[in-house]
Amino acid sequence: MTARRLAGRIAVVTGASRGIGRAAALAIAAEGAHVVAIARTVGGLEELDDDIRAAGGSATLVPLDLTDFDAIDRLGASIYERWGKLDMVLGNAGLLGVITPLPHLEPKVLDEVMAVNVTANWRLIRSFDPLLRRSEAGRALFVTSGAARRRRPYWGTYSVSKAALEALVVTYAGELKQTTVRANLISPGPLRTHMRALAYPGEDPMSVQLPQAVIPDIVRMLSANFGGNGVLFHFVDGKTEDLLAAN
Repeated sequence: MTARRLAGRIAVVTGASRGIGRAAALAIAAEGAHVVAIARTVGGLEELDDDIRAAGGSATLVPLDLTDFDAIDRLGASIYERWGKLDMVLGNAGLLGVITPLPHLEPKVLDEVMAVNVTANWRLIRSFDPLLRRSEAGRALFVTSGAARRRRPYWGTYSVSKAALEALVVTYAGELKQTTVRANLISPGPLRTHMRALAYPGEDPMSVQLPQAVIPDIVRMLSANFGGNGVLFHFVDGKTEDLLAAN
């Protein structure tokens, strides 16, 4: 029997009820890690748990709205009490917002997108950093988008939030240089997800790949033997960009 790469490790996955998060949670569990699965949808989490258990894996379900920042702090405390450490976190959950001219954007929409795409990930870092440092090889990976660089008209909400996320993660990576923890980014590109369908309602979903396509690289970047820090992996062309070195 082939040894599982993530055996004995504890992983947090946000946005775990569908899309990239669900596919990643299944793969991480299949590689032997115990998955702490976070999502707002209880039914989606229960279906995920059924599939993980059917494949011989294990998970802890955390129905949580990531804008409940105090709950993120409580989750960190709970993980410490149960396991004393955290080995991996995949910050996948995100909101698209509304594709509209900036002057037409409602403040509450921008606030919500920034809260989920940026502030919640900072709160995850804040809550989990002490736990990642207790791991022999803590790994934090966050899902970004090409929108952070392209900055197309009408996409301001999403573009601004992902650009801020990248700045957040690279800053954190720089602060981790003298530790065994690593923080990185992955840009999946076009995949067949719910968010993609919202952004491109006229697109044939069969014209883009399933989320499972990017999962081997997510598992690779969360593995203990991945030494990159402050890097951005572009799945579409397979290139790795060292953002920390570019500072």
